Order: sequence, then structure tokens, then C-alpha cells
Amino acid sequence: MLAAILETVPTEELVVADDVTLRDIGPGDVRVKIAHSGVCHSDLSAMNGTIPQEPPAVLGHEGAGVVVDVGDGVTHVAPGDHVIIAFSPPCGTCPFCTGRHQPNLCMTGLVLMSTNMQFRQGDRVVGSMTGCGTFAEETIVPGIAAIKIDDDVPLDVAALIGCGVTTGVGAALNTAQVTPGSSVVVIGCGGVGVAAIQGARVAGAAAIIAVDLHEGKLERAKTFGATHGVLPDDLPAAVAEITGGEGFDFALECIGMPATMRQAFDLTRRGGTCCIVGVGRIEETFALSAFEMFFSEKILVGSMYGSADVRTDFNRFLRLHQAGQLDLVGMISRRIGLEEVNDAMACLGDADIVRQVIDF
Repeated sequence: MLAAILETVPTEELVVADDVTLRDIGPGDVRVKIAHSGVCHSDLSAMNGTIPQEPPAVLGHEGAGVVVDVGDGVTHVAPGDHVIIAFSPPCGTCPFCTGRHQPNLCMTGLVLMSTNMQFRQGDRVVGSMTGCGTFAEETIVPGIAAIKIDDDVPLDVAALIGCGVTTGVGAALNTAQVTPGSSVVVIGCGGVGVAAIQGARVAGAAAIIAVDLHEGKLERAKTFGATHGVLPDDLPAAVAEITGGEGFDFALECIGMPATMRQAFDLTRRGGTCCIVGVGRIEETFALSAFEMFFSEKILVGSMYGSADVRTDFNRFLRLHQAGQLDLVGMISRRIGLEEVNDAMACLGDADIVRQVIDF
């Protein structure tokens, strides 16, 4: 079958191979025929080394498809069921999944996914990004990563739930817990940023300020719920006009750069919440003074996978879409075949791109 393989890091291109196979299905496994996969900036981050990924590996971690087969012990899905693949699924029994009620932080599921070496190329074992490998026509994942959805949900829309939508909407609703009538600034208007804007709108924020370097992205952000679009140079005037100079109730950083993380903290009012959604490089840092943390009483919080419980939130977000509160169809800017994946990677960041979807 076809699959896009990361052969070396860093690299600017994946190798699209047609001789990839799958290992035998084992107990607890689910084999999925991928219908659609989103092209996420995190895939590019794996290619450039921002997110550690050992090659060779089939990339792709935002996908949906149809169950082909299940291993012994799997009872929650059956062949023919439609599923979204979760890259960080909960095991259901560890402290994060039970008493702490933070299933998105489950290390058992994360380790299970990271050791899921499901692909083969001849005698060579090929891994996959976060155990998913949705840049392939089929994949095998642990059963806990296959989240069943209704058969009438379009699978292209469902694929976006697997990462970008859950990360952004979840950051606004679950992590930051945006409140009705509040002011929100979202830094970065790519796929995750647009999802965060929509999440803030669903939460009832009164003012949602989109910040980006591209004016085209700012205009597009308004179609998804932003009340204002601001270039970085115009932020001081916007803070003065919208918040009276106090800063925003909530700031969501959706880029993953130290400079914009610090900027998000500075844009947050005293007592407000700064939420870091973007994934930065492990060796990079940003500084805060000990005094300002005390004096400002700001909440600084990271958001891993939108603080979501994929077992319920995937379908919750789909219901919001079906109710017209989340525009997921509008987020699909471009449809491609797998052979166009490298061109799609090069287009990430373009002003007219929210999400590109691979149609299998």
C-alpha cells in the first residue's frame, strides 16, 4: 500500500512508497482503512526536529476511517464501524484517567502508541508518528485509540477532530475555560488557532482578537468568530481600545515560539489566564520574573490535546458541528492525494490554508 515515510531528520520531504505492508494484527489491536487524514503543522514539526520522532516512520496523526479487523479482546468497535484515531488515548485505569480526571495526560496510552511499530517495508520495521501513521492507506492502532463515531458523520470532517480541532477547541473550552462575556486573544491563526477562536465563540466570549502576521489570515479568522483581526504591530492600540489597557481575560498562544509565549503572557490581564497551546522545541525557553508571577496572579497553563477526554469530547465536538456551532467544513482549504503530501507540507503557513486533507 501507499504510505509517506519520514526517512531522516531534519528533512524537507517525505518518501511516498508503494511497497508498505502491515504487521499481523494482535490482541487489543484495531486495523483501520484510512479515509481521510489532515495535514497538521505537527507533522512538519516532526520533519524539522521540533517534535522528536525516530525515523523511519509513517507520519500523520489526524485521521478517520473504517474498521477492517479487530484483535482478540476488542469489543467496543467491530468491522465496518467508523472511527477517529486518537494520538494520545486514555488507558482508563491509571491515576490520570481515574482519580485525577486528566485522561489526556495518560502516559500508559502515550507509551502504548509510541511503541506501536505497525508498518513493514520488506524486512524493515517502520514506526509511525504517535503510533497513528495516518499518511497510509491502512494502519493498526491499539484499540483504545479507535474512537467510534456515528456512521452518518462525514469522515473528512471527522478526521479534523483527531488533532487540530480537539487541540484548539479543547484549549478554549477545557483548559483555559473561557467564560461568557470575556475577552480573548488568540495568537496564530492556522488550523489550531482557528479552532481555538471557534471554541472561544462557543464559550460565549464577547471579544475575540485574532493575531497573525498575515492580513489574509486575519480576515479569514473573522469568518470563524473573531471579532477583531490585529497585526502584531497594532496590538498596543488594540489592547488600549478593547481592554482599556488592562490586557485580555484569556490569551491562547497557538504557534509554539518562546517569543509569542512571552507575548501571550504579557497580553493577559492581572488575574487572567494565559494558555500555551503551541508545541515548541524542547531546548527552547522563555523567561518570567519571580516578582511578576506573584504580583500579577496570572494563571499560566499548558494545554496537551485540548485537555480532552477523547472518549466523550470527540463526539461532543461533532455534535457542536452538527448543531452549526463549529464550522469544520469551512476549515478544509484544500484536498489532495497522498502523492501531493510534500507540496502540502510546503504550503503550511500560507495565508489561504487552514487545513489540507488527504483523501484516500
